[in-house]
Amino acid sequence: MKIDIIEHEGPYRVGVVIGSLSRESINRRLANALKHLAPEGFEFFEISYADLPLYNRDFDADYPQVALDFKAAVASADAVLFVTPEYNRSLPGPLKNAIDWGSRPWGQNVWAHKPTGVVGASMGAIGTAVGQQSLRATLGFLNARQMTAPEAYIHYSPGLIDDDGRVTTPGTEEFLRQFMAAFAEFTARVLTVIPQT
Repeated sequence: MKIDIIEHEGPYRVGVVIGSLSRESINRRLANALKHLAPEGFEFFEISYADLPLYNRDFDADYPQVALDFKAAVASADAVLFVTPEYNRSLPGPLKNAIDWGSRPWGQNVWAHKPTGVVGASMGAIGTAVGQQSLRATLGFLNARQMTAPEAYIHYSPGLIDDDGRVTTPGTEEFLRQFMAAFAEFTARVLTVIPQT
């Protein structure tokens, strides 16, 4: 499916934030698969936050370079896709820490008006549903523009995504393809109404 890019030069750049720091994360596998299933007109890059220290408001007067770089990466994205596991019925602590860094200092919230999508995979049957709700509450407070539907809670089983990023179950592949098409359309609509500066 091809999405018409309205008043936008070149492809939309989507920053991908993976909620797990593990190199072997199933959500990293999912993020790779989503790139393959996205429609034309989008390019993806990972926004890393592994080197951020724990947020402390004492940093607000002199933001560390690693945090400035993180905020610049988020700001450079036309949209942000969160691909995250669920930890203890909530979002992972390092991810919440990164979101907090992006929201500070007060009045310099990099998430405001940014088109965002949320998806996640879990070995459990509820597939990150509760963790996503925690993440969505935080993004809502920060005035990020969230795609609220379709929701995507992926019950991950071994072999669902191969080493090349291909989804091996046709039904799941088609669902994720439709999810990415919806995210592409949502991004184009938001950025038509609220152009990023």
